[in-house]
Amino acid sequence: MTIANLAPLLTPVGEIIPSLKSQGYVIIGADSVAQITHTSLADLQSLAVTWEGMPRDPYLRDGGRYRYRRHGSYEVKSGVLQRVPHRAHWQSVSYNALHGGIERWFDPISPDVENNSAWQSLLLGMAHLLSSLKPVNTWFIEAHQFRIDTTDGIGRPTPEGAHRDGVDFVAVFLLDRVNIKGGKTRIFESAGSAGLRFTLTEPWSLLLMNDERMIHESTPIQPIGDYGHRDTLVLTFRSNGFQDSPKSSQQ
Repeated sequence: MTIANLAPLLTPVGEIIPSLKSQGYVIIGADSVAQITHTSLADLQSLAVTWEGMPRDPYLRDGGRYRYRRHGSYEVKSGVLQRVPHRAHWQSVSYNALHGGIERWFDPISPDVENNSAWQSLLLGMAHLLSSLKPVNTWFIEAHQFRIDTTDGIGRPTPEGAHRDGVDFVAVFLLDRVNIKGGKTRIFESAGSAGLRFTLTEPWSLLLMNDERMIHESTPIQPIGDYGHRDTLVLTFRSNGFQDSPKSSQQ
């Protein structure tokens, strides 16, 4: 297996779609994220405070206390963003062997975030970008605010290991790294042996992946000093409806 371990090479805005089409992923700098989402970097950075005080994830099956999160679901149809009623996050065990097969009801993303113009521009801009690659009638979007900390001495961003999410595209934004080491991102071709290992360090830099082609994970974090944490935002985009448990689909 070939694994490169380099500083991430950033993709210019004009090359995002061709590169995503050819290699299945792109790494985008924060200034470019602001450009493609038609907002300012300062406005995006103002959202970072909303990662404070999030509730702890109660579903970790490894017994850990290191993950905090909020969750929201949206639709973008014909360029219009709409929040959908709060719903469970569900994945099949084929995509998440550790936490799949159960309905996970996380606390919702706060109204202060959802009503923020930068948040709305972010969702709309990403949906518009992906529609340039895969034109669809409706994007079904799930948003996950994550904080991984070192309460237990080590924090695991992806306790399920290397995985796919069962969607069309996955966008992983780094918000902050505070007093930690580790937290490297690893991506691999699902149908090959090539891989890439790198560390996102710039606030609002982005890894954007074709989930049908790429497998991804992040390595554990450890504190530098007494305590540290890593904040991310994960957006998933699906073209054929939300993933729902068989139980939900029968109701």
